[in-house]
Amino acid sequence: MTSRTRLLTAGAVTAAVALAGAGVGVASAAADPPPLAFTSAAPDVIAERYTWDEGAHLYLDLGINVIAGKDPFEIRATRKSYADPIDAQQYVVKNGKRKAVSLPAGMVTDWYGLKDFTTVSITNEAGTEVANYQTDFCPNSYNSARTRRDAPAETPYPQGCNGGNPFTLGAVWGIQAGWNGEVDSMPRRQELDLPDGKYKATVTLNQRYRDYFKIAADDSAITVGVTVTTAERDKRGAAVAEARIKAARAGEDTSEQAAVAEHGEHAGQGDPKLQISAYKPGFRPPAKAPKAVKASSIAKGPRPDLRSLPAWGISLSQEDEKWFVNFGATVWNAGTSPLLVDGFRRTGTELMDAYQYFFDAKGKEVGSVEAGTMEWDAREGHRHWHFTDFAQYNLLGSDQKLAVRSGKEAFCLANTDAVDYTIPSAKWRPDNTDLSSSCGQNTAVAVREVLDIGNGDTYTQERPGQSFEITDLPNGTYYIEVKANPADKLTELSTANNTALREIRLGGTPDARTLEVPSVHGLD
Repeated sequence: MTSRTRLLTAGAVTAAVALAGAGVGVASAAADPPPLAFTSAAPDVIAERYTWDEGAHLYLDLGINVIAGKDPFEIRATRKSYADPIDAQQYVVKNGKRKAVSLPAGMVTDWYGLKDFTTVSITNEAGTEVANYQTDFCPNSYNSARTRRDAPAETPYPQGCNGGNPFTLGAVWGIQAGWNGEVDSMPRRQELDLPDGKYKATVTLNQRYRDYFKIAADDSAITVGVTVTTAERDKRGAAVAEARIKAARAGEDTSEQAAVAEHGEHAGQGDPKLQISAYKPGFRPPAKAPKAVKASSIAKGPRPDLRSLPAWGISLSQEDEKWFVNFGATVWNAGTSPLLVDGFRRTGTELMDAYQYFFDAKGKEVGSVEAGTMEWDAREGHRHWHFTDFAQYNLLGSDQKLAVRSGKEAFCLANTDAVDYTIPSAKWRPDNTDLSSSCGQNTAVAVREVLDIGNGDTYTQERPGQSFEITDLPNGTYYIEVKANPADKLTELSTANNTALREIRLGGTPDARTLEVPSVHGLD
């Protein structure tokens, strides 16, 4: 089929989930928009091919979308523990009431969205198939927009499906009524490269989704013409392109701005023009540090609750004849209030006094207390203000006594990971999601750092000083300890859940160390 619009006709479930207008003339309000529309933006697209030292890769965007109708399309996925499978439910409107309906088994197996949503088949001018692969569907498109005049002005749903963190606990995926969700065009589980030339790409909804949404086979495929051309780009452009391709495979933001941030290592470092101000109108801290009070003197009310996830992304590396264990670590906020820390600069120094602020149930600020300090980190790859009392990483021996302490002792708070968006009051669209917009520049007189409800702050320990040196450690069992609020300077609901341990096993010889990382219930 070559039609650019396919309506997903209503089944028993989707009839209640009224999802969006039909593709042709979507800017005009539909009298009765269908529950879902499967559409393409254009009959033909250009796909740029990039080459660099490691090879060549194709960046492909076919412009295929799912559009929601008069009500939002929403899915919530949760798991009770790391040992339990993900349970996904679709929230539908039936007889004016909102109801949760469990999705069929196999549709959701990880945090990247609906698994194997479409099949993409690409043929060359001779009609020979040159590529065939599955794509997942993350409804939380970074470039989602309203597609008809009567659609709501804003969408509440998160950006991206954040599938990279293995210890995510809950996710919300959705498309606002009348808005679009972009269908992935590139495979997540394999590389894609095609020589320059003309092709046809046919995108087909897979059988399980045709059955679930009651879609006839003739109405479940879209064909788009594709012209592949090798782009002439400088080294920086190629690196940005590579970042976009990585993001596409990971279900993350594929915009060029996001790719520039990724390539800039800690988001835009090295090019001052790319750095974003830490402040926004209406979001400035007071002009000077407040008078210190005790947390106990502030009325009981909402509080953050910092929790640590097990270390992840663990690897072994060698540099200058030294051995290191590298790892990712996430601390997240499972509380009833955001963690909000303002720093106030001591004039003429590279040090700030930090204060934690508190809010009542209506969000009104009710007080603040001293919370340590912030310091300027001038190292390459950082160049922003670090809060010094957020977390601590330790390597413990088999007896769980300290063996090595990580050199990482200060942090720029940012909402990098959606850990559990199903908890009450979780902030689905946080403002500060990368380090360039969160932690200020050296000219700042004050800085605000925030960790919102349901969000985590992840640091990937990839550099010496931000990992454990294990050169002289004997072989054996060790534990990576991730500890939030190590000095108890932050006030939170509970400190009983601040620490997480992850077992590792060191082996080998001094010249060839080995690392074994047992999984956590099959994760990571």
